[in-house]
Amino acid sequence: MRLGRTGCVVIGSLGLLLIAACLTGVFAITTLGMQGRVSAQQTLTPRIVYGLTFMPSGFDPHVNQNSELGIVFRSVYDTLLYRDPNTKQLVPGLADKVDKSADGLEYTFHLRSGVKFHDGEPFDAYAVAATLDRIVNPDTKSTKALTLLGPYSRYEVIDPQQIKIILNAPYAPILDAFSQVYLGIASPKALKENDAATYQFHQVGTGPFKLVNYVPGEKIILQRNPDYVWGPEFYQTPTAESVQEIEFRFFTDPATRALALETGEAQIMGELAPTDAMLFARGSNGVQLLPQVIPGQPLQFFINTSLFPTNDLNVRKALLMLTDRTAIVDSVFQQFSPVACGPLSATTPFYDPKVCDLIKFDPQAGRDLLGQAGYADTNNDGYLDKNDGGQVKNLHIVIVTPGFGMVPEVVQKLQSQWKEYGIEVEIRQVANLAAILAEFDKGDYHMVAFTDYGLDASIINNYYRSDGVMNFTKWKNTDLDAWLDRAVVAEDTERAALYSQIQTHIMENALILPIRDYVNLNGAAASINGLAYDAYGWFPLLANVTVIEQK
Repeated sequence: MRLGRTGCVVIGSLGLLLIAACLTGVFAITTLGMQGRVSAQQTLTPRIVYGLTFMPSGFDPHVNQNSELGIVFRSVYDTLLYRDPNTKQLVPGLADKVDKSADGLEYTFHLRSGVKFHDGEPFDAYAVAATLDRIVNPDTKSTKALTLLGPYSRYEVIDPQQIKIILNAPYAPILDAFSQVYLGIASPKALKENDAATYQFHQVGTGPFKLVNYVPGEKIILQRNPDYVWGPEFYQTPTAESVQEIEFRFFTDPATRALALETGEAQIMGELAPTDAMLFARGSNGVQLLPQVIPGQPLQFFINTSLFPTNDLNVRKALLMLTDRTAIVDSVFQQFSPVACGPLSATTPFYDPKVCDLIKFDPQAGRDLLGQAGYADTNNDGYLDKNDGGQVKNLHIVIVTPGFGMVPEVVQKLQSQWKEYGIEVEIRQVANLAAILAEFDKGDYHMVAFTDYGLDASIINNYYRSDGVMNFTKWKNTDLDAWLDRAVVAEDTERAALYSQIQTHIMENALILPIRDYVNLNGAAASINGLAYDAYGWFPLLANVTVIEQK
């Protein structure tokens, strides 16, 4: 079957796939030699404990969207493509080559042969089809994976080694989507034997590790796949020191994480408290500090433009001017994180540094804007107020915040800073994403703290389109909608210009208060070698980890 005119897909630092072997149409892949089999019930060595810091509602990458599941299951699933952790470019995964049609509506993936799932079933185009069928099935209730597919229409299985993905509209981020763990390819046999609720306990992929045990709220155990010989080129050949078994345990209390590393209860841990990370950075207790910058959106506060008083642009701008972001970041995050300037973090493709000129700490200008908005302390209670339709109302700001990620500490700093200027802050702390979305549906908030991660700037679309499912700002603007829509179909030069325009629009209208670009503070025991993280920053490449005991 032919596509008519086809071309090699090119990916560079701004999101295009560079296929060096364009003339031959073949990617070069280094295969890894692994020999021998072991029982799934046998405890294997070297063995490590990896600390998870959040207990999500589920660990199914086709259903859930938390980063914790990716930390575990990036090693269980292969994806059609990978991103090189150093260059960030797309490289072969389960697909050797991708052909893109001239109109950008069809992508034909040429699949590797000789790949097997952990249950012994062969990997082929029908397996890719089964995974796609599961994701788009409404009964699956997919969140992240379905969103990543964008204007996906359907597939055509050409033969066992070729599958064509057909879109309803051109969509520049589609190849990035197929490199993410949320589109990891699952065994059709395992999917058939389980439903949407039970599959997370019996997940089967083709990756370098296989799932052998999952006890919710307690542990997840992976063991190395001895048959794995089809990894991406950045996976190294295992040695006698390579990790054979990984137990993931939960350390949801930040105060327990550093102690677990120091005592040997865990060998790897993410999201360390910045104060603990500072000690490890000085060489304390033989723990390695491995900070990872996370691309995507920064920690930010989305500002509700539909509710008094933040429906007033002057009030929104004043809130930005009255926030000493540098003081907050230096205090809460111990200078490990850069101060954020806009809706994209500085390491995200198409970030425009000019947005930093649009947000400045300027208390006097902020006070002046509040005065222009009609606010004054008329009753001398220390808080600004305003006569609104015959009713005197304090300048009262309700902030919805999750209870993790150091966000409560940031909100307390905001509350303290703004009190000096007569702004009253009510903190509404919630437990998880579902609770945040419930607050979004109610709409009786002024600000929502949130962050999201990804390597394509289109990650912001759902947050700023008028009909976006995460449009916490309630901002509706037809020009912004048009720019966002165009940016996902355009080529890189135009995308850069569009995303610059989008970022400027967001900051000129004070739709968010950006705080810090996200940096995950990871710690590892001195015996851990070869630990690196994927291009998205969150997910460890555990196939490369070795354990070499210190003498």
